[in-house]
Amino acid sequence: MAPTVILLSLLTFIVVLVGGVTTSPPPKQSATTASYHLNYTQASSATGSVRARVKPRTTSTYGNISPAKVSSLPKTVKPTEATTRALQPTEGSTKPLKATTFKPTPATGAPKQTSTTKLLKPTAVKPTLPATKTTTTPVRFNTEDLNENIDKNVERRVWNTKESEEPPVFECPPLGLESLKVKDSQIQASSYKRMGLGPHRGRLNIQSGVEDGDIYDGAWCAEYKDQNQWLQIDAKKLTRFTAVILQGRGSIWSLDYVETFKVQVSNDTIKWKPCMNATEEAVFEGNKDSETPVLAILPEPAVAQYIRINPQTWFKNGTICLRAEIMGCELPDPNNIYPWQAEEGTKDKLDFRHQKQKDKKKLMKSVNEMCPDITRIYSIGKSYMGLKLYVMEISDNPGKHELGEPEFRYVAGMHGNEVLGRELLLNLMEYICQEYKRGNQRIVHLVEETRIHLLPSMNPDGYEMAYKKGSELAGWSLGRFSYEGIDMNHNFADLNTIMWDAIELETDKSKLINHYFPIPEHYTSEEAMVASETRAVISWMQTIPFVLSANLHGGELVVTYPFDMTKDWAPKEHTPTPDESFFRWLATVYASTNHVMSDPDRRPCHNEDFLRYNNIINGANWHTVPGSMNDFSYLHTNCFEVTVELSCDKFPHASELPIEWESNKESLLVYMEQVHRGIKGVVKDRDTEAGIADAIIKVDDIDHHIRSAFDGDFWRLLNPGDYDVTVTAEGYFPATQSCRVEYEHYPTICDFHLTKTPKQRLREILAKGGKIPKDLQLRLRQLRIRKLRASTKLINRRRASQQRRARGAHN
Repeated sequence: MAPTVILLSLLTFIVVLVGGVTTSPPPKQSATTASYHLNYTQASSATGSVRARVKPRTTSTYGNISPAKVSSLPKTVKPTEATTRALQPTEGSTKPLKATTFKPTPATGAPKQTSTTKLLKPTAVKPTLPATKTTTTPVRFNTEDLNENIDKNVERRVWNTKESEEPPVFECPPLGLESLKVKDSQIQASSYKRMGLGPHRGRLNIQSGVEDGDIYDGAWCAEYKDQNQWLQIDAKKLTRFTAVILQGRGSIWSLDYVETFKVQVSNDTIKWKPCMNATEEAVFEGNKDSETPVLAILPEPAVAQYIRINPQTWFKNGTICLRAEIMGCELPDPNNIYPWQAEEGTKDKLDFRHQKQKDKKKLMKSVNEMCPDITRIYSIGKSYMGLKLYVMEISDNPGKHELGEPEFRYVAGMHGNEVLGRELLLNLMEYICQEYKRGNQRIVHLVEETRIHLLPSMNPDGYEMAYKKGSELAGWSLGRFSYEGIDMNHNFADLNTIMWDAIELETDKSKLINHYFPIPEHYTSEEAMVASETRAVISWMQTIPFVLSANLHGGELVVTYPFDMTKDWAPKEHTPTPDESFFRWLATVYASTNHVMSDPDRRPCHNEDFLRYNNIINGANWHTVPGSMNDFSYLHTNCFEVTVELSCDKFPHASELPIEWESNKESLLVYMEQVHRGIKGVVKDRDTEAGIADAIIKVDDIDHHIRSAFDGDFWRLLNPGDYDVTVTAEGYFPATQSCRVEYEHYPTICDFHLTKTPKQRLREILAKGGKIPKDLQLRLRQLRIRKLRASTKLINRRRASQQRRARGAHN
């Protein structure tokens, strides 16, 4: 064959093979598409890195998929293996990807809900080249200057100068009815209606069960309606009683509360002394509703061991029901010759107090100044009222993502009135700094091998509302929601429904995806009710390749793991992820090392006995939570996340913070160390040694994949065992190897080197305008011959089939 003919034939084949060098117009789409479509195209053919992107109303080789306006379509995504969400760049990409992002807007002037969510076009990102030293990338979130004053407009909105910024200061701390420090045996009553309304239920903020008449009701309720009823608390020691806090019955079925009451004290329960107001017995104002706590300060502090609350009047259409807390100072016991044995708390010298935004800034600044080499403070955005969402980063190279080093995060304060997590994270950053400087090898190793991010307050607006009332008077729900009234625990995109709908609708299961689900377009629109704080956290999650996280809540003692949402909107049902076993391990790690959770003799907080589940539970099996951060993190990113309910008391008194720290310290540390379980490695191009971004890492028998980060590094959390791991990437041949995960506290290294396909090599050569090498020419010729043979066989089969049909018709 003449050289000219060979060249023309080869070029013709190249054009057909590459596709995209010359393309025909895409077919038109119907306006009534059954489900919105997604088009995902690869990035620069010269780099071989895969990038998914959303492209409106187009088609691709993967099918007719394009995201028309989600809000106007009746059905949800029907994803395939090729369809993945529009990835954000990992931190510091030199040429950042742009896709559906959340960019919080600073609050200026009067509070006004704004949204700057934009759908942007993606651009290609080249894989980083290998370096002789540890590869690092620049940061996206700039370091904050904490010397900067809070904006005056924000200050006026959040801390109204006409109102007191500080909560009421009590002379004495609470005895601990709400925190369960006071045992059930210490509470007695004159009478009670039934077990579920017994004296042990007369605790401030205790929550009732859903069903009326169960054993978990929301108050102590007397059997009789007369002025001889009482609730009695035994302080166990001589105590200086200073105040009583009263609350009505917590119930969705009944409205009951005490309007006025008297208080008596005693040292032997036989002779009772009334609290006097000058010359007459004091009558205290009680409640006007069932939820708002009311403070009654005794005219004169009373010293005794026992105290009684004696209702005088109550809601006319109800009965005598109340929840209470007693404020009192324990007096020293002269007969105790070993007083130090009764001391509770911790030996750690930390700042144990409730920190409003200004105080939180000061504490974080002091930690940064004490340990400038391992800490950095940045902000991921602002709250609706304009308060910054500060994050403390702890690493031996703060501000940089190091190749192979996993990223870990703790998030607290999603509900502003659940404050214990906020204080624990502030104490944790202090503790890590102090122990690192002391040379504590456990902490040194954690800092050097992990990049830690601590967000103490996701909902600072809600916290400031609760803080102004104080730990005992904030009630159960004040400050839970954002300033706009949004519950952030239900505010993330519901990707579960998208996934389950796709599973039901898709007949070819091989086309389904199981990770990196795209965010629906309606969720990113200007009109979507998405809190600015939620948008900021989503942007943060998309920017940094987090591996493991925990979301710290309060009001219970349990660790929950995904899925948090049930299928078909059932009230509760066990709904596991493909990583059920590892999530159970994560939950068990925290629960089993928490001092209070692991106490077999502890009583239930409210209306669920989680001891029978070993203090862990599948979130959906507790109650369904659509739009949770845990589920979103698992389905939209690589990050595994659990929720930790830290304490029965959402807002513990400052005097209880040292005990809570000691109870949770080991749990916080050992949970962070779990980020090093499983396998990790780097996916590289075999020829150039460049890291391959967005490579898909598949583990056999676990139907949930992850993806490599910007530099090609990846982390896959796994329990000990032997696993077959397959890595695929656009433009490369897949590679598989066996990886064994041991029981040691370090990951197994599983690196992958992928070989480019001839198509990918050809694309890159043509893009650079280079000559086609002889080996590739030979390979392309072989492919062309193979294709011709296959097409010839197909034609011959068709002809033979036609001939047989013709002979049959003739006969």
